[in-house]
Amino acid sequence: MRNTNLVCRSTSHTRLTPAAASALSVALIIAFSLLLSAPTASAQTCKNRGELDTIYCDNDGDMLADTPTDPKKLRNPSMLLYGYTPTEDTALYEKLWQPYIDHMTSCTGKPTRFFKVHSAAATIEALRSGRIHVSQLSAGDTPFAVNIAGAQPFAIRGDAKGPAVYRLVLLVKKDSPFQAPKDLKDKRIAHVTPTSNSGNLAPRALFPAQGLTPDKDYKVLYSGKHDNSVAGVMSGDYDAAAVADDVWFRMIDRGMVKADDLRVIFRSKPFPPGSAVVVHDLLPELKKKIADCTINYRFTPELTAAFRGTADRHWPLDYKEDYDAVRAVAKASGEVFTREALAKRAAESAAGAKK
Repeated sequence: MRNTNLVCRSTSHTRLTPAAASALSVALIIAFSLLLSAPTASAQTCKNRGELDTIYCDNDGDMLADTPTDPKKLRNPSMLLYGYTPTEDTALYEKLWQPYIDHMTSCTGKPTRFFKVHSAAATIEALRSGRIHVSQLSAGDTPFAVNIAGAQPFAIRGDAKGPAVYRLVLLVKKDSPFQAPKDLKDKRIAHVTPTSNSGNLAPRALFPAQGLTPDKDYKVLYSGKHDNSVAGVMSGDYDAAAVADDVWFRMIDRGMVKADDLRVIFRSKPFPPGSAVVVHDLLPELKKKIADCTINYRFTPELTAAFRGTADRHWPLDYKEDYDAVRAVAKASGEVFTREALAKRAAESAAGAKK
């Protein structure tokens, strides 16, 4: 990475958990949208699209959906709705990000509100449909949002030294007999969500070289959130869990687990810790104001503490360059960032949560 300035009911009688119901709802919404969507006139004349969905163009080659050139297709909402992908406790982060939202109201001149979602897929669907305008996304969700929802990443968390990073870690209980990933064959291993980088895509790409292949050497079990995976190892529901180390560290800081309760038996190279994105079809001057207001904001001590002192601001983000490692891992894992893939993954997540 550069270091520059940068609820639904089941059709059966089985009751779904809220996470499963949300994931299933989104899977159905995305699947239904596939039947209704057709290439538009602009899509038919698009000179370059890359991996973007058919309703977007990338004529400037930056891998992002172009801002519409037709003024009639630009949006200038009276209120900005802000989303946050729920990798952890959504209510906690809604409170922690409220000062930023207040700042955006003052800085942009537009009332800004927190829009609560219950899954990564729901966030991406809300971005695509225009129900939210700005969002914080995890690293693994960002390419899905770019390709499917026309999201334009513009910022990344960091401190005065530059952008922050995180790593995938494979955790086991300290008193377990497991010493390496290969020791976990036929064991219960938690992944987080289908779109999570550290919680699914990176394990699928990196574990085989360690002698442990997901869906071959073990059945993938989706927990829904990183903290659920960590808690599941502690409770014995899982023998191991693939999670982002920064989430695990924050759980230690909050006293949810002790530092020596778990052991790391695999640690990856660093990845970017998610992104701040804006939808592609906002007025260019509004997008610039959102970006400027975000870059100039300094986190509250409480929010900085939540990120263990690794982030107190945002840095500008170059998606094409800074997300190369994330896209490479996804490619190695066999992932594609399409609506069909997202619908499939959401359904798999719902099935895993139901179990």
